[in-house]
This record gives sequence, C-alpha cells and structure tokens, in this order.
Amino acid sequence: MQTHHLLATCDTVHLGGFSDQLPPALEVDSGDRITVETFTGFYVCDQAPAAFAPPELLAIREHLPAHRCVGPGSHLLTGPIGVRQAKPGMVLEVQLEAIAPRLAMGFNAIRSGWGCLSHRFQASALNFIPLDLDRNTAEFPPGSGIQIPLKPFFGILGVATAAEQRSSIPPGLYGGNLDNRHLQAGSRLFLPIFLPGAQFSIGDGHAVQGDGEVDVTALETSMNGTLRLIVRPDLASKLPLPFAETPTHWITMGFAETLDVACTIALEKMIIFLEQWAGLSAQDAYVLCSLAVDFHITQAVNQPMRGVHGLLPKTLFPQPITVSSPSEELSKSQAV
Repeated sequence: MQTHHLLATCDTVHLGGFSDQLPPALEVDSGDRITVETFTGFYVCDQAPAAFAPPELLAIREHLPAHRCVGPGSHLLTGPIGVRQAKPGMVLEVQLEAIAPRLAMGFNAIRSGWGCLSHRFQASALNFIPLDLDRNTAEFPPGSGIQIPLKPFFGILGVATAAEQRSSIPPGLYGGNLDNRHLQAGSRLFLPIFLPGAQFSIGDGHAVQGDGEVDVTALETSMNGTLRLIVRPDLASKLPLPFAETPTHWITMGFAETLDVACTIALEKMIIFLEQWAGLSAQDAYVLCSLAVDFHITQAVNQPMRGVHGLLPKTLFPQPITVSSPSEELSKSQAV
C-alpha cells in the first residue's frame, strides 16, 4: 500500500460538475492511502477576507483552465482520482480516515431563489464565519455567545458516469453532492463504479451542517482529508447503493424530486439491506424500520434532487452485521 499526496492546483481540481472527459489528476492502486487538499468558495473568494482566500485559491480562481470547468454547479472538486483495478459494475469503498478544516474561516451563503424559504428570504446574503480550530467551535451570530461544535465532513464524494457533463449540485446513484453530515472521519461510503478507474472526486468541505441544509449552504470551508479507495468486486449487487457505514450506524440514502419519494427510496433500500444482511423477511424489516430506524432529511435544497437518509443503529443486533474489507478477511484467514 502506497500513500499519495494530492494537492489542490489548477491541474488537479475541476469546477461545477463531473465529466468522463477529464483525465485522472492521480492514479492509485486499490487500497492505497491518499491525503487530499480541497478548496471551496471559488465564486466568493474575491469577496472574502484573507483568512479564507489564500494565494493558492486565488491562483485557481484566476488561472483554472477552461477544460476543467465541466458543469454549471458552484463546487470546486479535487480529482478525479483513478483506481487502476476499478471496472464498471464493481463497487468503490471510500474509507474516510481523517477530515479537518485547512483554514480558520468558512462561509454561509443565502442564494436568491434557493433554500427552503426562498419566498421569504429573497435577497442573497454572504457571511464569513471564523472557525476556532483550537476549541473546535464556531460562534454565530458574531458576539452572541452561541458556540456551534464543528463536525467536519465532505459534502461531495462521487464518481464520474458516462455522461459528458453532470452538474455538481444534485446528488444521485453516483454519490456527488450527498451533504450527509454523518460521513465524518471513521466512516465508509460505498458507490457504484460506472467507468474504468472509477474517476472519484471530492470536495465541498463543511465544517458543520444541520440536517436539511435549509438555507442552501452549510458552514463551507476548505478541507484536508485522508482516505483510502478500495475496489470491491465482491459487493456487486449486495448493497443498496449508495450506502454508508459509521462507527454507530448503517445508512441508506434516497434521492428524488420530492422528500416523500426520497424517503420511500431510503426506506426500500433499508428493507433490502435488512433482508440481505440480517436475514429478516421484508415484512419484519418494514416493522423494524418503523420501530427503530430514524429517517432524516439529508438536504432539501439541492435542486432538483432532495435527499433522505435512514439510520440503522448497530446496537440493535445481538450479532454484529459486518461488511468486511478484503484485507480484513485475509487477516482473519491468516489468523486461523
């Protein structure tokens, strides 16, 4: 296993979406570790204080090549990262080992025409908010004494598909703009692979976000991370993708143009998981979901796709449900 370092530069980031036309910014082997830099705020850094807009971000804003502007979205993503063993039909396991803000400043933006209350808050507004990285908090409103604990995660984790251009704004089967606050360090995300190499990109750092992301943004900030990308041919057709695991929960995800349909999709996927991995009947799984699974609004603002996720506590089961990695299975067999 090798460790790679992927810096965010004009040659390694792309703006606005995903594209099957982009060459990999980095190629790795399955299981390699990658430390990655990401920047956010491409469209607001010219209005930002220096603490938010270091020279590297300003250089990207000024010199990003046209061919790396691949969609209409607002997100600056690092990648794509190609995984040599990845083939269409396989599963990509993304192990999130470490996530931390790289700057002591973030922003929140209200965009005209967006957000859950766009009819009420019609004017755009931009707030730059300091991050106290020593105390791991942010105060908002300024001077209020209200201290928000930071819980950093990447809003966007996704793979390219066989489409020349795809906006970074809506999430989908490929991942993308999931905005799932539970995908913090120590979590795993499972995504389907559509193209050779998987072509994985990452970005949209969030220092903290509430479920719903109701005004259209979180506390957005540039973020560093450490992750591993593992190709899983053994999981094809075995997980209701995209799917995630945290230290405490299993997570299914639903995306649709309405929250009702998104919830239905997340519920159906949870029933599938419980049938396949816990051995329950569909009806018993349905009842268990009603008794013990929490369905949360992931985000209600990424037009046109809203998101709902289901949280299944691991503590429910007398015997743990285990989706082992190939390296874990090898270690077990060698121990025997």
